[in-house]
Amino acid sequence: MKALLQRVDRASVSVDGKITGEIGKGLCVFLGVVVEDTEKDIAWLADKIVNLRIFDDESGKMNRSLIDEEGRMLIVSQFTLCGDCKKGRRPSWIKAAEPIFANDMYEKFVKEIEARGVRTATGVFQSLMKVEICNDGPVTLMIDSRE
Repeated sequence: MKALLQRVDRASVSVDGKITGEIGKGLCVFLGVVVEDTEKDIAWLADKIVNLRIFDDESGKMNRSLIDEEGRMLIVSQFTLCGDCKKGRRPSWIKAAEPIFANDMYEKFVKEIEARGVRTATGVFQSLMKVEICNDGPVTLMIDSRE
C-alpha cells in the first residue's frame, strides 16, 4: 500500500463540480492499493501516518503528530501511485489492485483512520476528481507499507 501525504492548511476534493470532501489543517493522503496488500498493510500504514511527527511544536520543530494536532485527513484513492515507470515511456499498472479489491481496502483504510480518532473526508473511488490543496511547508512524504 502506498501513500503520498501532504501537510495542508486546507484541502478539498470535488467530483463533477461538487465538493465531496474538505478539511482544514491536517493531512491530504493519496492512497494506492497494490495487488498483494493485506489488512496488515492497512493497520501498519494507518498507525504510521497518524503518529508521524511532521507538525511543528512551539519551537518550530517537527515534533507533533496529526493526533497531537487534532487534525483531519482527506483521503483520496489514487491507483496511479502504483504505476511502474522503469521501462518505456508509458507507466505499467500491473501492480495496481483490481477495482473491487482496491475499493474494499480503501474503505477499510478510512475506517482504520477513523478508529484511531481522526476525522476524515474522502473523494469518490474510481471517479475523475479535482483536488485543491493549500500545502503547509510544504511537507510531502511517500510511504510504502512494503519498504
